[in-house]
Amino acid sequence: MARYLDLIDSPADLRKLKVDQLLTLAQEIRDELINTVAKTGGHIGPNLGVVELTIAWHYIFNSPADSLVMDVSHQCYIHKLLTGRRSRFSTIRQADGLCGFMSRAESEHDHFGAGHAGTALSAALGLAVARDLRGGSENVTALCGDGAFTCGVTFEAMNNVADDTKRLIVILNDNEWSIDKNVGAIANYFNKIVTNPMYAHLHESAERFVARIGGSKAVKFVHKVEEGLKGLAWPSTLFEEFGFTYYGPMDGHDLPTLIKTFEFLKEQKHPVMLHVITKKGKGFDLAMEKTKKFHGVGPNAYSAETGQIIPSDSRPSYSEIFGDTLVKLATENENVLAVTGAMPSGTGLERFQPKFPNRYFDVGIAEEHAVVFSAGLAAKGFKPFCAIYSTFMQRAMDAIMHDICLQNLPVVLCMDRGGLSPDDGPTHHGLFDISYLRAFPNLVHSQPKDEDEFVDMLYTASLHPGPFAIRYPRGSGLGTPIKEKPQVLPIGKGEVLRHGRQVVFIALGAMLPIAMQAAELWEKEGVSCAVINPRFIKPLDMDLILKYAKDADVICTLEDHALKGGFGSAVLEEFSDRGLSVPIARVGWPDVFIEHGNLETLRKKYGLTAAAAILKTRPFVRKK
Repeated sequence: MARYLDLIDSPADLRKLKVDQLLTLAQEIRDELINTVAKTGGHIGPNLGVVELTIAWHYIFNSPADSLVMDVSHQCYIHKLLTGRRSRFSTIRQADGLCGFMSRAESEHDHFGAGHAGTALSAALGLAVARDLRGGSENVTALCGDGAFTCGVTFEAMNNVADDTKRLIVILNDNEWSIDKNVGAIANYFNKIVTNPMYAHLHESAERFVARIGGSKAVKFVHKVEEGLKGLAWPSTLFEEFGFTYYGPMDGHDLPTLIKTFEFLKEQKHPVMLHVITKKGKGFDLAMEKTKKFHGVGPNAYSAETGQIIPSDSRPSYSEIFGDTLVKLATENENVLAVTGAMPSGTGLERFQPKFPNRYFDVGIAEEHAVVFSAGLAAKGFKPFCAIYSTFMQRAMDAIMHDICLQNLPVVLCMDRGGLSPDDGPTHHGLFDISYLRAFPNLVHSQPKDEDEFVDMLYTASLHPGPFAIRYPRGSGLGTPIKEKPQVLPIGKGEVLRHGRQVVFIALGAMLPIAMQAAELWEKEGVSCAVINPRFIKPLDMDLILKYAKDADVICTLEDHALKGGFGSAVLEEFSDRGLSVPIARVGWPDVFIEHGNLETLRKKYGLTAAAAILKTRPFVRKK
């Protein structure tokens, strides 16, 4: 028997199905998700949790005329299956395939691109106000996870909704998780849904709505939620104060009730908030048991047939090394603290938290707050290590300058995923931190060549009296053994890994193996090559670089970063300031947003290879 899913090439096809057929479709979609993501990797847990929500939305609303904006948008896989991309779904997150996030360039049904949290409500409000200004009648919906409500941007948007538009639908998808368990007062507020005599009238009106839409089954669900969670007032009070009419809580997997609810909400002439309770990973036992791990997985991380995890690379990742090292540093120094923005597992701090629960702070998806909070801790003599992905640290750029560097406070910025984050694509590549951080006075910026040097850098940072940033790549390192006791690295001093005269390769971090390959290729042609590990982006070891530059035919810099304003630019500026005429060739990412895809494929496409380094330096080499 053919699947209903195979009959759907557009939302119009979806609307030809009956409600009972949609229930079968939901299971078919879950099977498709589990089987496909097992091969491609991707955000399996979040997508399994929004199957019914996405089906119901497309069943009632009319995309692309009506707009659906997803916060982060890593939960867009079902949306893509239902909007004409089913035949290409097996290419998701693959080179030249579908993006794992919403992408305006990919489809007219992707109404607003995303990849970072907290943007959906602001964007949806912009779409709604634009509609109002043009006299349109289309519907605009923002689908926001409860984790997004720990993000200040979401509250900034809520503050303006009632003043700016009369028609906006917000769906609060409450599953208690972002990547890790949500934390803080807002998370507690959502998690402690209960009646309170002071707000009884609000609860009664919400319950009457649920009964009218979903019947006794839906009301029983509400009562079950209330009994299981005790503590705070009915959450509608919060949203009512912001000008929303609140509806819920509702079972986010009750497809017939969701359909009736969306039919009702699309007719409302005021901003509405629909609160739904969903289960992340629903329909896949492994994803529900290991919620953190199955937020997002790599290719071939699990077997779709057996439902078992497939063992992966046994080498520790940089994130894990960071977590273990920070535990050791905190054991020796009681002032060492750990701060993260809703990413304890992603940054490796889940290893720190159980050891030092009182010295660990997860501030939620609030990167700017994390940085200023760290500055406050440092102002009172503590040594905070603030661990945030490079791509998310961009959101705190002003706070780094204004609150840390200007006051010369000893905060350590630990930027995981510094460099390409290949399968995630342009929203997640960490290709810009050098460009903006090297402009800030007082800041030391560094990148290690391997795992052992990474530990040395963390140790050095723990002793440094001012701001210190370390960028390090996603995944595992080279397998370099880590010595028993770390050593202090002289700040601003690099090291020579290979001596030579004609071509001097200065390669940052993960690009050193490529520099070594290029040097070996040149040596086969009789060209003498040096390879320098700079360690520090700022300050640069110009004494070392100039020592080798004086006899060189060409200097070649290599970096896993954008060329504009990057490490190579810093070297160029230093040579220009000194009036030096030695040619400088630069290998790095060009001035475009790099798409998603396999790391080696992208490096080859954009010229971050040993062969490309040879090609760039060849015009300047004088053969003996």
